[in-house]
Amino acid sequence: MQRALIGSLLAVVATSLVGTWVVLRGLAFLGDAIAHGVIPGIALAVLWGFSPIIGALAAAALMAGLVSVVSARTVIREDTGIGLLFVGMLSLGIVIVSKARSFTTEVTSLLFGDVLGVTRGDINGQFVAAAIVVIATVVLYRPFMALTFNAMKAQSLGMHPKATHLTLMLLLAVSIVASFQAVGTLLVFGLLVGPPATASLLTRRVPVMMITSMLFGAIAVVAGLTISFHAGTAGGATMAGLSVAGFFVVLLITEVTRHLSGRSARAALRHT
Repeated sequence: MQRALIGSLLAVVATSLVGTWVVLRGLAFLGDAIAHGVIPGIALAVLWGFSPIIGALAAAALMAGLVSVVSARTVIREDTGIGLLFVGMLSLGIVIVSKARSFTTEVTSLLFGDVLGVTRGDINGQFVAAAIVVIATVVLYRPFMALTFNAMKAQSLGMHPKATHLTLMLLLAVSIVASFQAVGTLLVFGLLVGPPATASLLTRRVPVMMITSMLFGAIAVVAGLTISFHAGTAGGATMAGLSVAGFFVVLLITEVTRHLSGRSARAALRHT
C-alpha cells in the first residue's frame, strides 16, 4: 500500500502537469488515443520479456508520428485519423497479448493496472519521469503557453510551434508510460484529464491550475486507495473514477454558488 500510494502520487504529478496543457489545448481525444496507442508496445514487451517502458515509448512515438502523417497526407480530419489509429492500435495490442499463456491476467494488468504490484523499480522510473516532466514544464513554459493560446504568435516569435507540439506529445507519452503500472493504460486517462479539468473550473492561471490539479489528483489517489482497501474494489479504477467524479462535484458546487450569487445580486438591485 505504501508503494502504491507513492507510485500513484508520482503519477499525479506527471499527469497533472501534462494534463493541464492537454485540457487547455483541447487535446483530450489525442491524449486518450496515445494512452491506447502504447498497448502494442507494452504487449510486445510482456510477450518478449523486455522493458515495458521501452516498448510503450516506442509505441507512443509511432502513434504520434502516424497521427501527424495521416493528418498531413490525407483529406480526412485529424480526429478521424486519431479515431482510426486509436481502435487499430488497441486491437493490435490485444491480439499480441492473446499470444501470451496467461491471457486474462496479462490483459487485466495491462489495461487496468496493478497498483498493489508497484515495485521500487517502478517508483524509481516514475520519479525520473516526473522529474523530466517538471523540468520540461519549467524550461518550456513560455513556448507551451504561446502554443496553447496563439500558435501563429508563437511562430512569429520564433518559438517553433511544431517542435513544441512534438515535445508536448513526448511528455504526454512519458507521463502515460510512467503511470500505466499504477492505473493501467485505459484508466490513466482519468488522472490525465480529470484533475486538470476540475482545476480549470476554479482558476484560469496556468501555474495555479497545475497545483490545484495535483491537489485534486492527490485527494482522488488517497481516497481511492482507502476505499479500495476497505471495500475490495480495483485500486486503479477507483482512483480514476474519483478523479472524474470530483469534476462533477466541483461543477455542481460552482453552478449552485453562481446561481445563489446571481439571486443575491438581483435581490440587492430590487431593494435599491
